Amino acid sequence: MTPQHHLPADIERTSLSIITAELDAMGLTPPPETAAVVKRVIHTTADFDYARNLRFTSGAVAAGVAALQAAAPIVTDTNMALSGITKPGLARLGGTALCYMADPEVAALAKANGTTRAVASMQKAAAEHPGAILAVGNAPTALLTIADLIETAGLRPALVIGVPVGFVNVVESKERLFAVCTAHGVPAIVAMGRKGGSNVAAAICNALVYSAAGMLDPTDRGWK
Repeated sequence: MTPQHHLPADIERTSLSIITAELDAMGLTPPPETAAVVKRVIHTTADFDYARNLRFTSGAVAAGVAALQAAAPIVTDTNMALSGITKPGLARLGGTALCYMADPEVAALAKANGTTRAVASMQKAAAEHPGAILAVGNAPTALLTIADLIETAGLRPALVIGVPVGFVNVVESKERLFAVCTAHGVPAIVAMGRKGGSNVAAAICNALVYSAAGMLDPTDRGWK
């Protein structure tokens, strides 16, 4: 077999064309407002289930794009998700991304309160960046903390991305978060069910950053 596509931009465009064609064939064509996110997640995972299980509150993608264009920070629950977010895209927007999981203050707070660092990191994020985009790809406890802060403390993030992966409290935390965000008018993108992960959180962030920065086509990122 001789590979027909060699350059990164050509590979990405061809991949997205395949994804688009297969979604259309399955009757799962996403609406224009969510297409960039859905296709970027499928491009990252090769898993078409995300066309069915990604849920969006009304206007969630537009809210995320507007927040990024206003230089709202992204706060992740893992350094893995943080490392996967496009830094050139953020730089074009004057934005930042950060993670508090390795912060000594967060570790001390978690130990003192007998909780997880994921909980403490989201508490710190809420205190220091209440209008941030919160991207959770690993810890259900982080999602539950965000939901509690929205419900009881008036937290209003620009967007919550809820895509932890696993078997314990994952489904329940996503359902609670989506319900709370819907009830309180907080934009949210959630992968319902067990699937997700830090790579999915980063993929959603990148779809939003690329949309906000006019970089959806790889040539706009300087690729050939």
